[in-house]
Amino acid sequence: MKGKFHYQLNGWKYSTGIRVLLFLLLALIFYMSLYVKLVPQVYDIVLGTTSEKTIYAPRQIENAIATEQAKEDAAKRVQPVYQIVNLKNDTTIDAIYDKLLQINEDVEVKFDDKVNIYRRAIPQLISDMQNQSIKSLRNSGQYNDLLLEQIQQGLAEQQYPLPEEAYFKLPRLTKDDLAAMRDVNKDIVGKLMNDQVLDAQTARAKVAELVNTSNLAKNTSREMVTEISRAILTPNKFFDQKGTEDAKGQARENVKPVYINKNDVLVNVGDVITEEIYARLDKLELLKDKANYLPQLGLSVLSALMSFAIYMFVRQSTLPIKYNNSQLVMLILIFLINVMGMKMVSLVQNLDYPYIGYLAPTALGSILIAILLDAPLAFISSVLFSLMASIIFNTEHVLLFDFKYGLVSLVICYSAVFTIQRASQRATILKAGLMIAFFSMLTITSMLLMEDHFQKKEALLSLSFAAAGGLLTVVFVIGLLPFFEVAFGILSPLKLVELSNPNHPLLRKLLTETPGTYHHSVMVGNLSEAAAESIGADGLLCRVGSYYHDIGKTKRPSYFIENQTNIENPHDRIDPNLSKSIIIAHPRDGVEMLKDFKMPKPIRDIAEQHHGTTLLHFFYHKAMKQAEEEGSEKEIREEDFRYPGPKAQSKEAAIVGIADSVEAAVRSLRNPTLEQIDSMVHKIIKSRLDDGQFNECDLTLKELDKIAKTLNETLLGIFHSRIEYPSELAPKKSGA
Repeated sequence: MKGKFHYQLNGWKYSTGIRVLLFLLLALIFYMSLYVKLVPQVYDIVLGTTSEKTIYAPRQIENAIATEQAKEDAAKRVQPVYQIVNLKNDTTIDAIYDKLLQINEDVEVKFDDKVNIYRRAIPQLISDMQNQSIKSLRNSGQYNDLLLEQIQQGLAEQQYPLPEEAYFKLPRLTKDDLAAMRDVNKDIVGKLMNDQVLDAQTARAKVAELVNTSNLAKNTSREMVTEISRAILTPNKFFDQKGTEDAKGQARENVKPVYINKNDVLVNVGDVITEEIYARLDKLELLKDKANYLPQLGLSVLSALMSFAIYMFVRQSTLPIKYNNSQLVMLILIFLINVMGMKMVSLVQNLDYPYIGYLAPTALGSILIAILLDAPLAFISSVLFSLMASIIFNTEHVLLFDFKYGLVSLVICYSAVFTIQRASQRATILKAGLMIAFFSMLTITSMLLMEDHFQKKEALLSLSFAAAGGLLTVVFVIGLLPFFEVAFGILSPLKLVELSNPNHPLLRKLLTETPGTYHHSVMVGNLSEAAAESIGADGLLCRVGSYYHDIGKTKRPSYFIENQTNIENPHDRIDPNLSKSIIIAHPRDGVEMLKDFKMPKPIRDIAEQHHGTTLLHFFYHKAMKQAEEEGSEKEIREEDFRYPGPKAQSKEAAIVGIADSVEAAVRSLRNPTLEQIDSMVHKIIKSRLDDGQFNECDLTLKELDKIAKTLNETLLGIFHSRIEYPSELAPKKSGA
């Protein structure tokens, strides 16, 4: 019944169904912790109604309307683009005067014919020269077709026709008159065309004044220079419509998007849902009737993969967590606590102070797993913690993951695990915290230097939060470690080292009241630790368990041979049944004493199980002999002279039991030889094996062989000064 009850009580620890549920629970923790960041909340909103709640932006999003308005404002501020072109007006002047010289000097052409020629030829000449200039501009490739069309249109619209009377005055000009007029004409047109001329009429209004200041004496010459200058003057500054549009387009492109930042108010309570607000909510996928369920599916797959990664590592390992659901529960609880710590820090994180994320104790879980479970498992978990940190502390939402927080988290988690491995003192945790702070600051500094545009305030705050994060991690680890040790019966290396302190009240009691047992316990500790480490068991647990395994002997110290110094053995005067009762009581007494001092269960188990159900051969045979001598017909049962057990349930309890028997047996030998020690060790192990004492623990024959070999080597070191080597001569024995 007791065994059945024990199975019902502890069956869940090894249940496959419970194990599946626990891994599903781990996946659920991943899903819920990342849900807010990766899956937006949706609302039941109808266009034109009033909002019943204040809605905040779940992530940063571009405000399309505000951005478009900013672009239009930037485009309106762009000034019209004008192009200054050279139409080679001086070439037109030369062409006109060359024509005048040619015709005026031809005496065969009549006056009226000359008038008719000028009336037709001069406007045509000006038009041809302008067309030629436009063609030259087109061939240069510097001007777009639309601008060239606008130039041509502008020239046509601003043509200046020569007055009719001018055609009658031109034939009367002499060669000398034309020569003087050419220079003045070029000078006037050159001066006016050096300015930016948008309206030719404005420039033409200045011609008369410049002519009056010239050196021309004849009125006719002055009049003709004035009219020719006005005819040749053209605008040289033209509106470039395409250039203006390009400039406006560039101005629009230069406008930075206007964003609605994370946690900005999208809709206040009581606001009317306008089309603009509705469209914005729709774009953010916040409308219930238009909800997108793909993010939930993607997050479910990601959560399953993360949980599957832990499952595969545990499955391939040889750790107790591979079968023990209790340890799996502890792992899940560590993940939950670590995630809660990160989530709490993320609540006060915003776009203005994103570096608050460095304060999160991300390495807390890695340290606890390394101390309480296993370092390789802590490394795998660190990768998952870093992945989650890159999502939880992502404020910009440009990508799903913010590599900065992921990288810093990975570095500090790994540095913490490397530092905390094989930790034997609480001070090691403080050292791990300092390493977290140092490597976190170092990683952040490297990223800031690579960005090369950081602000001093931002850098100082980032480094400060990183340093504080390391100290905060230490505080949480020191505070949570005792909870896990008590709640799950975990004996961490730190706790074991504390329990091995000789100043512990029980060890002081053992030393002062039973010095022989104390020395025996220390020797058993040395033997069992070496044997345990040889097969990969917990050597430190074996050593500390050995210190306390015979604590029950302090109740009746004189009844145990190692404490009978210069006194008579009380067992010689009492009944073997009473002796048996006293001897087999010491494991039970020890467990009661250990419970009173709230010692961890693994220590109590070693004290209770180190003898298993072995037989007290001496008192059994003594009782048999006594009954024979007295002629008693009372049956002497072997079961009555066995320890009550239970048998060893763990490798560590079995190893301590072997080391306990071996140490006592070898100590009873006088001047033991190497052969005697080897024979004694193998005899004791074989005896226990044949007696079924290892049936309830998972020791293999190969491991028992390693244990025997290690015990021989250790005992050789302990008793080397007393071993008699067969090859040595007798005189050398005392100096061995």
